[in-house]
Amino acid sequence: MRRGGSRTAPTAFVATIAIAVVATLALAACEEETTPGTGTVTPTPTATATTDATTDTATPTLPQPSFPDGTTPATVLRVVDGDTIEVEIEGEAFKVRYIGIDTPETVDPRRPVGCFGEEASAANRALVEGLIVGLEADVSDTDVFGRLLRYVWLDSEEMVNAMLVRDGYAQSSAYPPDVRHQELFDSLESAARSEGRGLWGPVCQETPTEAPAGSPAEGACDYSGTSEPLIKGNISTNSGEKIYHVPGGDFYEQTVIDEAAGERWFCTDSEAVDAGWRISLR
Repeated sequence: MRRGGSRTAPTAFVATIAIAVVATLALAACEEETTPGTGTVTPTPTATATTDATTDTATPTLPQPSFPDGTTPATVLRVVDGDTIEVEIEGEAFKVRYIGIDTPETVDPRRPVGCFGEEASAANRALVEGLIVGLEADVSDTDVFGRLLRYVWLDSEEMVNAMLVRDGYAQSSAYPPDVRHQELFDSLESAARSEGRGLWGPVCQETPTEAPAGSPAEGACDYSGTSEPLIKGNISTNSGEKIYHVPGGDFYEQTVIDEAAGERWFCTDSEAVDAGWRISLR
């Protein structure tokens, strides 16, 4: 009995110790691999497991406005003045002159800044700068300066040309054959005149008088009926004679003005004559 008892006691003791060690190791492993209170395994963080949520969020893009049928979308790069802008169409830049309206002069160095001209430029800038607009052509594609002639739309209902006339920043100015919306511009100008808006108000009218809608403003240029000079003051390379050409003349379209050489644009025939030019015989 003694001999049997002496063998059993150590064996039980060793077994007990072994069980305790295993249990301790198992407990330690559980504490390292589980999140307290959840019982779920927490994965070991790695460089590839962590993803910045912001990288999966795409920058939202603004939807393109809906324009009338037949218009060309264009992004406005710069506002030149009240009735002229620079746009980008399919990666190419163009200057655009608004059809059917005229705003007071602000950028021609040969002419003084017109009354309400700065305000018209600022209004145009506030309406279109940096936006996508719709360009609507009429009969003519470009003017004598190579600018696109267009009606400019903000969406399917709001046309910038009309808005500028409506609010008194521009006058209606017909220049056939591009007169598709001229009746609208005429009616908007009549309303602006009668209510004294913008350039039809006291600030620009010392003695306001009612004039037919669409009639050229006082001091408007010959051949355009607007503030744009169309007379080309050319200097002959053969004789050095100063000869000016008017729209419709035989050599008008092919004449290119080089202001660096002393050539210039004129607003009226009398202005050209006073400056020493004579009219072309053809």
